[in-house]
Amino acid sequence: QVQLVESGGGLVQAGGSLRLSCAASGRTFSSTAMGWFRQAPGKEREFVAALSRSSGSTDYADSVKGRFTISRDNAKNTVYLQMNSLKPEDTALYYCAAGVRVGAWSYWGQGTQVTVSS
Repeated sequence: QVQLVESGGGLVQAGGSLRLSCAASGRTFSSTAMGWFRQAPGKEREFVAALSRSSGSTDYADSVKGRFTISRDNAKNTVYLQMNSLKPEDTALYYCAAGVRVGAWSYWGQGTQVTVSS
């Protein structure tokens, strides 16, 4: 079992930055793949970024490439999502996910709201 708690969301103007954090507990963090997803009002949940458990390889949605960076601190059992050059269309509830490998997401956090004003 893995528990995930997101933080760092808020209201920011377009062009600004935010850093989301996801604190994990309950499983050896270093052996867990981590990811970020988001869901805007009236839309389905979509993939944002992922970080593999072993190689540290990353993957991003085309809409955030070059603006968002996913990283992890195994000593703190925390994964981050650095979001730069934010756009109004980035407004959504952002969720952290964990699994044995990228794509096999078994655990989800409650989400943190990001609102980007124009």
